[in-house]
Amino acid sequence: MIEGLEIVRHPRARRARLSIDPASGRARLVLPKRAALKQALAWAEDKAGWIAEQRALLPSPRPFVPGAVLTVADEPLTIEWTPGSRRTVVREGSVLSLSGPSETIARRVEAWLKRTAIAVLETETAEYAAKAKVSIAQVAVGDAKGRWGSCASSGVIRYSWRLILAPSWVRRATVAHEVAHRVHMNHAPVFHALVEQLYGEDPTPARVWLRTHGAGLHWFGRSS
Repeated sequence: MIEGLEIVRHPRARRARLSIDPASGRARLVLPKRAALKQALAWAEDKAGWIAEQRALLPSPRPFVPGAVLTVADEPLTIEWTPGSRRTVVREGSVLSLSGPSETIARRVEAWLKRTAIAVLETETAEYAAKAKVSIAQVAVGDAKGRWGSCASSGVIRYSWRLILAPSWVRRATVAHEVAHRVHMNHAPVFHALVEQLYGEDPTPARVWLRTHGAGLHWFGRSS
């Protein structure tokens, strides 16, 4: 059995299809609704070599460990751990300093990144909301694999906290995109025109960057 294989039956699938999720490295087998599972699994097993090749092309894990360098809002920060009892993560210039239990370093660094992300994203969302003359009910962060942001009709905007690890121009384009949805809850030409107006330039390069490099952001904090 292929490790981490996800099996999905899709009503519009015409044949078995195998893919690798670049954000997680999981193999996905999509099957027509009535396809024979045993036969499909045997076919997938025959593709084990292809799966290994595709996984070898994925980004390398970037665990949050002492000595690791993270680019946060365009600034490189090095994780530095020293013996002691202080659990709080403190930024000191270009260093993220912490002590406390070594086994909780990754969890605490991730929590610090989330706090930093929400602070930056709240500020930038408010900036674009003022330009668009719209209200925002709440800004929140999560860790969705399939999208970088979402805007609900209630006015709640949710972002991936991992945007704080992307270049600032990419993050800001994403913010402009979600704020524009407070005016147009669609992707019509008028919506894209508003995104460009709020952002101040063509946001296409930012979308291209996320399509090309975005999956790599999901490998930060992973050890395997």
